[in-house]
Amino acid sequence: MSTGETGLEAWLRYAPLPADAAKQYPQYTDIVALTDSQSSPVYTAGKELQDGLKKILNFSANLTNTIDSSESLSPSAIVDDGFWLGTVSGEKGDKTQVVIVGQNERGALYGAMEFLMRLAQNQPCPTSYASSPSAPIRWINQWDNLDGSIERGYAGPSIFFKDGAVLDDLTRVEQYARLMASVRLNGIVVNNVNSHCNLLNPSNLKGLGRIADAMRPWGVRIGVALYFDTPIELGGLQTSDPLDPDVVAFWNDITTQLYQNVPDMLGYLIKANSEGQPGPLTYGRTLAEGANLFARALKPHGDGIVMYRAFVYNHHLDESNWKNDRANAAVEFFDGLDDVFDENVLVQIKYGPIDFQVREPPSPLLAHLRRTRTIIEFQVAQEYMGQQSHLCYLAPLWRTILDFDLRIDGEPSLVKDVVSGERFNWKYSGYAAVVNVGNDSTWLGSHLAMSNLYAYGRYCWDPSSDEAAVVQDWARLTFGLNPTVVDTITQLSMESWPTYENYSGNLGIQTLCDIVKTCHYGPSPAAMDGNGWGQWTRADAHAIGMDRTVATGTGYSGQYPAEVARVFEHPETTPDELLLWFHHVPYTHRLKSGKTVIQHFYDAHYEGAQNAQTFPVRWAALRGLVDEHRFQHILFHLTYQAGHALVWRDSVCTFYHAKCGIPDEHNRVGNYQWRVKAQDMHLSGYKVVPVRPFEAAYGAEAIITESNTAPGTATWPVTFPAGTYNVAVNYYDHLGGTSRYQLFLGSGSDEGKKRLVGEWAGDLGQHLLHDFSDLRDGHSNTRITFKDVRVEDGDVLTIVGTPDGEELAPIDYVSFLPDGIID
Repeated sequence: MSTGETGLEAWLRYAPLPADAAKQYPQYTDIVALTDSQSSPVYTAGKELQDGLKKILNFSANLTNTIDSSESLSPSAIVDDGFWLGTVSGEKGDKTQVVIVGQNERGALYGAMEFLMRLAQNQPCPTSYASSPSAPIRWINQWDNLDGSIERGYAGPSIFFKDGAVLDDLTRVEQYARLMASVRLNGIVVNNVNSHCNLLNPSNLKGLGRIADAMRPWGVRIGVALYFDTPIELGGLQTSDPLDPDVVAFWNDITTQLYQNVPDMLGYLIKANSEGQPGPLTYGRTLAEGANLFARALKPHGDGIVMYRAFVYNHHLDESNWKNDRANAAVEFFDGLDDVFDENVLVQIKYGPIDFQVREPPSPLLAHLRRTRTIIEFQVAQEYMGQQSHLCYLAPLWRTILDFDLRIDGEPSLVKDVVSGERFNWKYSGYAAVVNVGNDSTWLGSHLAMSNLYAYGRYCWDPSSDEAAVVQDWARLTFGLNPTVVDTITQLSMESWPTYENYSGNLGIQTLCDIVKTCHYGPSPAAMDGNGWGQWTRADAHAIGMDRTVATGTGYSGQYPAEVARVFEHPETTPDELLLWFHHVPYTHRLKSGKTVIQHFYDAHYEGAQNAQTFPVRWAALRGLVDEHRFQHILFHLTYQAGHALVWRDSVCTFYHAKCGIPDEHNRVGNYQWRVKAQDMHLSGYKVVPVRPFEAAYGAEAIITESNTAPGTATWPVTFPAGTYNVAVNYYDHLGGTSRYQLFLGSGSDEGKKRLVGEWAGDLGQHLLHDFSDLRDGHSNTRITFKDVRVEDGDVLTIVGTPDGEELAPIDYVSFLPDGIID
């Protein structure tokens, strides 16, 4: 166990095996790679084997580039990028050789890394093992901007761009390509779908060539996202009409220049007519005419493709019209276009019809395109699922989509078989995922979040993989072979998505965050309605949920094939986990469990938040079994998550309790016997202010200092019995400053008898990299807890808050929690 673990090597640490395990392996003295071209993945495979054997077994193997042709093997029953890994006997039968044969150069590299990752888990080389990908497209969409920022980036600035240009030092890009290759990802779009035309200036075209050079030895090809109106903004044309001859000539010329710098470019990613972006509809043309413009520019240069995003919708919908439904958009916009896209256009479809929500049904567009091939889009960036500050292992969610049977034409039609190409006999289709790696050493801002990047690659290769087995492999590679560590990480990971769904938004109501502000992070259920974005809950005083039925609603359920549509058309047959996605029902509607909808909301949010409290406790039991740096990093994140889960629970439960007026059967919501509202304390230099949204504060109010220069003091004579408590303070840590706090207990009149319980700073932005808010709200409400605090009779609680800038030392409430109590 290294003391200097930073996360930079991720799951490719190649930690040394214990001596008793290492001695069981033969001496691997020679590595033969059948090329001397340093840009070849085969050469890379040889170097990786040499490095890996040295780290894992302390063997110094010789690397050569020649081999007796009699020892070569030809792979069989494997497809492009596939490999065969096994052992053969030497000519005299006295020496066993490990042989790795790829169907192509990438396959050879994948086989080499498979051998090393098995070895790193103390798993010997199999006698004969063949493996092939489920789909040829296994790509990543970066959301990196030219200025170095990353949209939905929670791990520092870009490893590709800075100040409008490609970075000079692309070391991290090469390291990223290595990670991608190890999980058999073979392509990447390096810039944000919300692209900028300056990506295509002469300097950046050369820079893209350098990026491609850095990634090519790892079998990774690059593509770029394009801005539709580039002919106007970069080319000086009067239009970007896809049928205009000058526009056609512009894109033909740009494409030729790109291929001069990136001769193996994989193609273009296009976001158009979405969220205010221009596109073919802007010029009175069809989506297919827009896509075909780029497809025809690519065609002369080889196998380049257009990835045309199906994320096309109107974000100014009239909510008063109950027939309006953003979920209908993809099928409606692509209706009638299946036969008119050029053959090198693939439609890239988000897994659900809205936007990476915590629970969605699969997009029905996956059942509508038969001739036009598709790419399914997942999101490793946890935009709506905790933004890497909350543990949320996503493979179980992806399985609900991939294993869903669309029953196209009444025949078995699992989503994974559609996107693999098997269902419609496509030869080119597959997967893309939004990934937000940054230059932080953890890559994603959290060590545990990296399980999602690892799992994404594994699922592209084999979408039938077992979620628990995948995260176990990742845990062994990332944290070592100790079974206690591996089991704990596996258990926490497997519980994390159901736990997050419970405390954030369940029964198919979506993630109840603020979609109007750009945060998409903390709770704000009211923000889901009353806007044009279409991620509505339709909640009123009596009922909740979208009516998406054909009979009385938006008609969305009818977009599915008949067998599936019949299931979703009726509440009785709709699975409870998607009930509110498809049906507008009273809060008193009984679920299949027998609970009412509102009671399920209360119970699920309390159960989810309660389970989140166990995460840091279970992780803390690993002290000494994980290197201290990563142990503390993860403990900090899980502790924060436990506190923020309570904010989620209280916000959602308080909001819907106020909305419908139906009490919690267990009398929990609004009843917190161990809490003290900050506004009920004696204040000096502090003042009471309302909080909006109201549910983001206990009692809808908080306290802030009266100025941004002088501290404030809040005191309260403790009324709880003498004893030992965990004292928790909920406060707001938002943008605009770093407030500081001190917490005391002791005699209110005798300064000398005050005991400092703890002090802290509102500096979460330096430790957690999610999108922060500039307001006192559900995004910024957070908690700090001081364990095992002794409270004496007559003690007075004193909090001193020192403001900084626009952050006025805001406080929500204080809890005195006896051991084992969760307020």
